[in-house]
Amino acid sequence: MKNRFYSIFGGSKALIAMIHVRALPGTPRYEGNFNHVLQKATEEAKRYADAGLQAVMIENMHDRPYVKYSPGPEITAALAVIGHEIKQKTGLITGIQILAAANKQALAVALAAGLDFIRAEGFVFGHLADEGYIEANAGNLLRYRKQIQAEHIAVFTDIKKKHSAHAISADTDITQHALAAEFFLSDGLIITGTETGKAPRIDEIKAVNNHTRLPVLLGSGINLDNIGNFFSLADGFIVGSDFKINGRWYNELDPEKLNAWRKLWNELTKRNL
Repeated sequence: MKNRFYSIFGGSKALIAMIHVRALPGTPRYEGNFNHVLQKATEEAKRYADAGLQAVMIENMHDRPYVKYSPGPEITAALAVIGHEIKQKTGLITGIQILAAANKQALAVALAAGLDFIRAEGFVFGHLADEGYIEANAGNLLRYRKQIQAEHIAVFTDIKKKHSAHAISADTDITQHALAAEFFLSDGLIITGTETGKAPRIDEIKAVNNHTRLPVLLGSGINLDNIGNFFSLADGFIVGSDFKINGRWYNELDPEKLNAWRKLWNELTKRNL
């Protein structure tokens, strides 16, 4: 079976822009107007489309503090509406992550909203995150995907994920995590730095590339200054903070950054054909 990453993105490298959805109903910072949340997310997606990007991913980043596994039916429902609206209004390749480690809910949203992929935490090797201990969940997750007939939806999986302690698996390096994820049928590996805004280590990216055949996506810290160093090393790049004013994930989109990204991405793509 052809890898789902390539079915979605073809032979091109993927630039996936993050939409950090405003705080949703029931969370501490929700402001009481869901229509405004929906409008802001849709407008952001349209701006990415107008800038020439082909893919976005929605995430409930503003729902701090996060609840692991079960963020609530109100969150799942809200994100399904937002995802559907973005897909219908823009036609962009669209993915979703639901914090924290709500991977089944993300699959359900993706199926209902017609989205293309999810980002899954804790796929293999349990780890200690901000929200507590995250169990490995590949078996249950992919069985659920089969059960709801959502096998066309790709599952891209974090390994040695940011904002987490990996002391329990300290005697296994990132290549062993990559091989385990490949063996457990991941559709693509996401490598990050230690936290949001921190770039991955180049030696780890190269090691993973040398040990697996899976697509590799970089999930943090990629910006205009370093994308040239990473472009040849990965198949996809998930970028959020660097599209925003002052490089802060919680700020509004920066029109100058969007324009600069469009130009540089086109140059890199042509240079590497």
